[in-house]
Amino acid sequence: MKGFRVPDLLKRYKDQFNKADALACKIDGQWQKYHIDEYINIVNDISYALIHQGIKAGDKVAIVSPNRPEWNFIDMGVAQIGAVSVPIYPTISEADYKYIMNDAEVRIAFVADAELHRKISNIKVDVSSLMEIYTFDKVSEALHWSVFKTIGEQHPNPTQCMEMLDAIKPENLLTLIYTSGTTGVPKGVMLSHNNIMSNVTSAAKVCPVNNNHRILSFLPLSHIFERMLIYMYQYVGASIYYAESMDTIGDNLKEVKPFAFSTVPRLLEKVYDKIVGKGNELTGVKRKLFFWALDLGLRYELDGANGWWYEFQLKLANKIIFSKWREALGGEVGVIVSGAAALQPRLARVFTAAKINVLEGYGLTETSPVICVNRLDQGGRKFGTVGMTIEDVEVKIAEDGEILCKGPNVMMGYYNKPELTAEVIKNGWFHTGDIGVLEDGKYLKITDRKKEIFKTSGGKYVAPQVLENKFKESMFIEQVMVIGEGKKHPSAFLVPNFPYLEDWAKDEGISFSGREDLVKNTKVVEKYQSEVDHYNKGFGSFEQVKKFEIMPNEWGIDTGELTPTLKLRRKIIMEKYDALVKKIYDEN
Repeated sequence: MKGFRVPDLLKRYKDQFNKADALACKIDGQWQKYHIDEYINIVNDISYALIHQGIKAGDKVAIVSPNRPEWNFIDMGVAQIGAVSVPIYPTISEADYKYIMNDAEVRIAFVADAELHRKISNIKVDVSSLMEIYTFDKVSEALHWSVFKTIGEQHPNPTQCMEMLDAIKPENLLTLIYTSGTTGVPKGVMLSHNNIMSNVTSAAKVCPVNNNHRILSFLPLSHIFERMLIYMYQYVGASIYYAESMDTIGDNLKEVKPFAFSTVPRLLEKVYDKIVGKGNELTGVKRKLFFWALDLGLRYELDGANGWWYEFQLKLANKIIFSKWREALGGEVGVIVSGAAALQPRLARVFTAAKINVLEGYGLTETSPVICVNRLDQGGRKFGTVGMTIEDVEVKIAEDGEILCKGPNVMMGYYNKPELTAEVIKNGWFHTGDIGVLEDGKYLKITDRKKEIFKTSGGKYVAPQVLENKFKESMFIEQVMVIGEGKKHPSAFLVPNFPYLEDWAKDEGISFSGREDLVKNTKVVEKYQSEVDHYNKGFGSFEQVKKFEIMPNEWGIDTGELTPTLKLRRKIIMEKYDALVKKIYDEN
């Protein structure tokens, strides 16, 4: 596949698979499917319209939208004339939109709906390069994307389009992806056709998805993880169905019956908590059977390592209990790929026991993104690790424990920031900022973020992610952040799993007027103390969480505590809850 570029995926898909449902989305209660021919025709019309509007190779076009086929139409239409797509999260602030669009010098923006049209319109006067805004939804007093498509239909230019496509080299810039940034302003990651296509072809070799499968997609296409996978699904000929929203995933899974989908650990945690919550509602024999099966699943080891008696029991558990888990996911899920954050090993273990293979992978926007991934073949995975490197990618561990990566997937650099590029790419090796070890010489295990490890006033180093991942095993804890830089001991902010906590409180006869009231209740605080005590076990005394505060609200993207990829914005959380930090450490 040497010399392959992203728009070449369309011809390959047409020639090898010719699917009637290359893309699909739900409109007015019905699944609308796009034949590959229709997909290609729309993409060509977009390219013709871009040419007519004076967009040239290297010009920037922004896409600000949740997942939908229009995202693909614009993306491919931009790519096949050598222009550069700038996907932007639909959940960021107007200030971030203004910064990104000015930094990238965006010429045209395609946005999903009225709210995004309002936000981009508000900053248009401050973005001198921005000529026009088009919407995917019909919005009064806004230009609909079909108007843009019609321009292409009325001004077809296949000759110039083909000339522009032929001029694209694999090493040319394909896209600018602005990292969400846990600190500081966003950085534009420059990824070439070759960066992403090398990742597509290498990942496809270890991915069990093929042209007989349907995929459900709901992670944002503005993130490189889902975007690369969507390219890979087209490469292998799978059919891509977009979920209506994050709230409809359960229903959409049952309708589409996908073979695979990708997710982030937090969503898997919610699925698991919901399943266990339903188990807790059972009584008598049904309840005993449920928790017998759950206990079996949590003890699962790969490749029959638990012996014949365990495997016999597991077969029974799969028939009477775990089959219902699979039905809830559509009944045909063969694999779930988890990325973007650390996955609790118990989740990979229990879902895999239930014949729902959860494969954790690892990578960054700067690496297009996959560096390592677990796989289905015997010896191809290890719980608690992110698996082995994919083909053509090298990993080594620096003296200080930092993970370094080299390969065709490593970015061209940060846009307009050569000094920052030089800080992270040295002698051809990309410095990930993550700390890890190679287990058995081949399975990469991430232990923490280099910048997040802190030192207590006693001089002891603490890796907060390890503690946080352990604490999130509690059914009572939804989110957690461990603090303690320069302090006497580690402490934690705990965000409850509120539905579970509220049910528990009612069972305990605890009355409360709201969440603020609930988290201050003495019995609730005592319960969380017992959870903290339980999960502290196994950590050294200097690592253990000594004090905690229970937060009355969940952390979110809109409220500023999480990045769009659901990572903790530690600096912002520390600033926001400065008074609580002082209270914990008696600094008032």
